[in-house]
Amino acid sequence: MKTRIITGIVAAALFIPFVIYGELPFTVLVYAIAAVGLYEILRMKKMTLFSVPGMLGLLATFAMLMPTHWEQQVQVWTSYSKLELLFIAAILLLIYSVLMKNRFTFDDVAFVVLSTLYVGIGFYYLIATREAGLAYIIFALLIVWTTDSGAYFTGRSFGKNKLWPEISPNKTIEGFVGGIVIAVIAVIIMQLIAPFDVSWVALILVAIVSSIFGQMGDLVESAIKRHYDVKDSGAILPGHGGILDRFDSLLFVLPLLNLLHFVS
Repeated sequence: MKTRIITGIVAAALFIPFVIYGELPFTVLVYAIAAVGLYEILRMKKMTLFSVPGMLGLLATFAMLMPTHWEQQVQVWTSYSKLELLFIAAILLLIYSVLMKNRFTFDDVAFVVLSTLYVGIGFYYLIATREAGLAYIIFALLIVWTTDSGAYFTGRSFGKNKLWPEISPNKTIEGFVGGIVIAVIAVIIMQLIAPFDVSWVALILVAIVSSIFGQMGDLVESAIKRHYDVKDSGAILPGHGGILDRFDSLLFVLPLLNLLHFVS
């Protein structure tokens, strides 16, 4: 626990200044974090980033990460959109599977493409949400952090009924509900201090749905790790695991906030 707390404090001290400043330094940092995230998920399937599929996946991920104004400039230069660049990467991966005589299979192609979407789209919305305003990033982080803490302490104190033991044996229904309640309370406090221009009903509904999606993001990451029989996605953050272990909830919450048009 001590290592976990120290790592959390150091990581926050390094990450938060970039979040506050935003702009190009923040975008570059997110690109670096996403590259590590892709490395981690490829490693679960015994793939390396420093390979033909890994490099194609990395380039496709970087394409997915492009902020809107970057994508517009790239379209001026190449006439290709993000999705078209991803499609090109998928075609090249399929051709590579032929050249490798099925030692790199169709399933492997699908894994790389889906990993690119999972990492690329999730982290793209981290950039896009910061461009929309610092308050939205604070809101998303508040949802994720309070849900995580609320679920942990509520589950330890009152948890009796397992939530999804086949996926994450330690999570409980009581913790799941407790995380939502604590997140809603935190959002109410934030609204009283720095209000968003939305109704209370809409705000609380967004908080509830976001808390649920955040916990589902955590469970999805747990399901991936269990399927590939790994304990943590990586070891870059002592006591916390890897990048995907720390950002799994955020990768679901940020797209949701944009899809709900809460972020504007």
